[in-house]
This record gives sequence, C-alpha cells and structure tokens, in this order.
Amino acid sequence: MTRAHQHTPHHGEGGRRPEHGHGAHQEHGDAGQAEILDLDAEVLSEHIASITAWLPLKSEPRQIVDLGCGTGAGTFVLLERFPDAHVTAVDTSAGHLQLLREKACARGVEGRVRTVQADLDSAHWPDLGRPDLVWASASMHHMADPDRALASVRELLALGGLFAVVELAGFPRFLPADAPESRPGLEERAHAATDSFHAEHVPHRGADWGPMLTAAGFTVEDERTITVNIGGARSDTIGRYAHGSLQRIRGVAAPALSPEDLAALDELLDTNSPNSLLRREDLAVRTERTVWAASFTNNYS
Repeated sequence: MTRAHQHTPHHGEGGRRPEHGHGAHQEHGDAGQAEILDLDAEVLSEHIASITAWLPLKSEPRQIVDLGCGTGAGTFVLLERFPDAHVTAVDTSAGHLQLLREKACARGVEGRVRTVQADLDSAHWPDLGRPDLVWASASMHHMADPDRALASVRELLALGGLFAVVELAGFPRFLPADAPESRPGLEERAHAATDSFHAEHVPHRGADWGPMLTAAGFTVEDERTITVNIGGARSDTIGRYAHGSLQRIRGVAAPALSPEDLAALDELLDTNSPNSLLRREDLAVRTERTVWAASFTNNYS
C-alpha cells in the first residue's frame, strides 16, 4: 500500500447514494447534497487528480463509466486526465445529472459526456457500453447489495479493463480538537452520535473493499490511501464546506447530543453568530480516502 500525505486541495464525495423516493422532499435533499458535492470537488480537486494519475492502467481508456457520479466531481477530472475518452455518468438523481450536463456545456465537453439516470440497486442495469475504466467514488458503500453490484461491474468491464473503487473514512473533520471554546471536542462527539445511524443505513461506509473485490473475481492490482490535511486559514470555500457538512451531521446527531452540545453546534451553524464556522480562522479539512484498482481478466460474458 502506498500512503501519500497531501496538504493541498482533494474527490470529493462525488458519489451519489442510490436513494429512493420522489417529490419536493427529495429535490430539497438533492439540492443540499449537490452543494456539498460541489464544495467537496472544489476543495479536494487535487486529490482526485492524484488518484487518476496513479491508476495502474495498461493503456489510456477510451470509454469510462462513472458510477454514482453525483454532480460530476470525478467525471470532469477523468475527462481532463484522459482527453480522448468519453464518460458515461450514472446516477439516480435527475437533478444532479442536470447540473452535470450544465457543467459539461460550460466547459465545452458536452460531446464527451453521456448521462444515464439509473437505480444501481436494481438487478438489471441499463446498457452502459463496454468501458475500459469503471470509476466508483464514494458510491459503492450506498449499494443495498454490494456483491451484486460488484458482479454487475464485472460483467460490464471490458477485458483487461480497470475498476477503481474510492472509499472514504466518513465526513471530513474541520475543527481543532479543543474547539469550540465552550465545548471542546464537540465535532468528534457529533460524529460519534451518528455512528448507529450509519451502521444501520450505510453499513459499508469505510469498508475494506479489497477482500470483496477478490471474492467477486477481481484481481486487486494496487491499493493506496491518501491522507488529506488542508489548512483553511480564511478560505470561504472551506468555511462553507464545513458549514454544509456539519449541518448535515446535525440532522442525524441531534437526538443523541446533550443540550449543551446541541446549543454549541447550533451556534457554530448560526451564520449571524460571532462564533459562526464562517468566521473561524482555524478550520482545516482532514480526511482519508482509500482507492483500490482492480482488474478482471477472465471476462467471458
């Protein structure tokens, strides 16, 4: 395993969970998720680029599938890294795919991108071509049946192609351990308060995909963990990224937090408060991402 320490911007969680449900509630959730994905992509862009540069490819891919593409964090890095490639971007969210198409047009690469709205938890995936590279960043852990999804990728991948799975350790951390002054350690307690929720709803988040890939018939060619530590200083983007992330964590953690912790968290999230996250000068982005590069050379499908 290669461990790279990176102190400059990261892939964001470009992956999009295959949620079910429709209507205004989902649209609102999509909008909030889209903002987080866009901020993640902006802040952590160099991380995705470093992963794509590292991929142990035998030749440059011409056809790429981005599974759980979100708003396109991985899609656009892949298009830049492989200028002769076309990307099929797959997601369950029509809103996210619309944003991705708008970005593609703005960047002049709409001719190299195809979007497909699909539920990746279904037993039968749509025709996604025969890709040389399948990219799944922070999306595999949302699959209801990861083994079935891995089998679907195996059937999809071109002979000798590569499957890149990027997994995250969870939401990034932003505050120093002794912050905020009124409730030191609040951020870790807020994360801990979400553990049971994630164990139930996203049990494979942070999973070691190596054994699962091997069991599915893939050969893991290489594995790499990247540690990200980006100083925020007075970065407005990192401030908004921290605010959006902790706002989402609050929605899950609130019932398990003490009244004192909840009040301190709400003060951090209050954009009008002098103690707002957006006013802090000690924010940083600390996270880890692991990528597995796997091949399948006995594809007789």
